Amino acid sequence: MVAGPLHTYSTELTWTGNLGTGTDSYKSYKRTHEVSVPGLPTIEGSSDPHFHGDADRWNPEQLLLAALSQCHLLSYLHACAVGGVVVTAYTDRASGVLEVTRDGGGHFIEAVLRPAVTVAEPAMAEKAIALHEQAHRLCFIAASVNFPVRHEPTVVALGQENRV
Repeated sequence: MVAGPLHTYSTELTWTGNLGTGTDSYKSYKRTHEVSVPGLPTIEGSSDPHFHGDADRWNPEQLLLAALSQCHLLSYLHACAVGGVVVTAYTDRASGVLEVTRDGGGHFIEAVLRPAVTVAEPAMAEKAIALHEQAHRLCFIAASVNFPVRHEPTVVALGQENRV
């Protein structure tokens, strides 16, 4: 397989959780931080509240799940546009499972995307379901993770949304 062009991405992360004594103990600091890219809104992050983080900030696990969901959406919309399926609405209620290991580390063991898609015509519904597989293969983020990403899509035609 011939490689295509390379794309480089950069972010800047700044820890904002020093309460005056740094990390002199496990509970003496906050996990707050900011992720930035020039020209974009800053993402305020922390760890999950289970790991002494702030519930009002994004945590890395949520951001990973959001990246999977976003990437699938964008790949799916492309596959539909090229495949003649007119999507008029799309939402996803994604979830992921993180397993904490005995040494304090951990890893995702799966993610499930639940895209709910509305298409312009009933005749498009079957192909709209099938195109999720192609979108999964096209998704850069799904291709970059080492855990299964499953899909539980639903599709309805425009005007039939309330019948599901």
